[in-house]
Amino acid sequence: MSATLSLAAGQIRRRPAAFAGLAVALFLAVAAVTLFGSLFAADVAAPDSARSAAAAGGPGLMVIAGAFGEIAVLVAFFVVVNALGFTLRQQHRDLALLRTIAATPRQVRRLVRVQVVVTVLLVAPPGWAAGTSGGRWFLAALQHRGMAAPGIRIPSTPLPTAVALLAALLVGLAAAAVAARRITRITPATALTASTTGQGRAGAVRLLAGAGVLTGGVLLLRLAATRPGAELDKAGQAALLGSLVLLVAVALLGPLAARVMATALGAPIRTLAPRAGWLADANLRGYAGRLSSAVVPVALLVGLSGTMLIMTTTAEHAVRATGAATSVTKAGDVWLRQAELGMLVCFAAVSTVNTLVALTADRRREFALLRLVGATRRQLFRMLSAEAALTAAVGVLLGAGVAAMASGAFSRAATGSVVPVVPGAACGWVAAGAMVLTVPAVLGAGLRATGGSAAEVAGGERG
Repeated sequence: MSATLSLAAGQIRRRPAAFAGLAVALFLAVAAVTLFGSLFAADVAAPDSARSAAAAGGPGLMVIAGAFGEIAVLVAFFVVVNALGFTLRQQHRDLALLRTIAATPRQVRRLVRVQVVVTVLLVAPPGWAAGTSGGRWFLAALQHRGMAAPGIRIPSTPLPTAVALLAALLVGLAAAAVAARRITRITPATALTASTTGQGRAGAVRLLAGAGVLTGGVLLLRLAATRPGAELDKAGQAALLGSLVLLVAVALLGPLAARVMATALGAPIRTLAPRAGWLADANLRGYAGRLSSAVVPVALLVGLSGTMLIMTTTAEHAVRATGAATSVTKAGDVWLRQAELGMLVCFAAVSTVNTLVALTADRRREFALLRLVGATRRQLFRMLSAEAALTAAVGVLLGAGVAAMASGAFSRAATGSVVPVVPGAACGWVAAGAMVLTVPAVLGAGLRATGGSAAEVAGGERG
């Protein structure tokens, strides 16, 4: 065990940039669980009089903490799996070499688990501090809006931090089991070869799973669309859950969807920039798995944000028409959804930036080979600019499609029409935010990845 710990610590010291995205994702997980665990503890420690007063003014701290914490853990798992996958991708050659010198799959999985545990322990203290401070701020905001009694305070107990540490470890270890599966299920020689190619096809099992999840999402949206007007709250919950399920389907069917979208959007890029655009389009269509990994976080960001914004605007429009207010339009509940959206945006933004930076940095050898055959850094930068624009466009369109389906189902229940009320300015800011996250991340990582001696990079280790 000591040798495994030493090897794991050595990899973290050697590749701090590779572990940065994983560390940030786990930090957010620890902070979020600490925050909502603190609210839960505050509700438990509150006197009965304060708890009764809080229950009269809103859903209660325990309900809020449970709902937010559940979503935080689910989204954190998705983001940590994604981040850990790229962390292992940067170590693929090292892990493959370990397999060739008789390391067993069990030993490699243990190494990955130890790396995750060490990373969790490193980010836990700042995560606890951020979560505790955030819990006090969130409680004060609830009290200001009359959703929590003034007498409730965050107690001085280590229980929320202990729960946050346990949750982060469970999320990290579950992510490790998923992310380490690829390199441990193949032979050592294949693992070493795969470390140089880095490409794989979506299997039949993944496609079937994606089709099944897509069907489940459609059924949830049908359930939302058929709710009567008196059950608008249930329609909103079903529509939001349906959007999450559809985004999971997008992640599973990503390579297929990304290739189709890139083919459709590639023609304008080739027209506007014949050389760089043609190469960017060929790269994206030829490496659909890589494109899928890049667009899924963007789709997550746009899909969730767009769904919440359009649903809220549609519900407000329906209330103005009928005068029957529901929790979908109450000011306090709208604020809670905005806070939930802010949390999801933080996770999605971390996943987006980490994915794009890791994917671009992973192409150093590819860029070096292009430079050796005559491409200049300026030409590579143009190619990356076209790729970044295409990637952002594909992610935005996929996310917008999910948001349109989910909000359309909710609109059918709220207004009788599948055409929702779209807040154009707010949705425009969401799309612009996705572009701002995507393009600078790709270009910044590309600027660094195209540096150095092309001959040395081309002849050296990938990444």
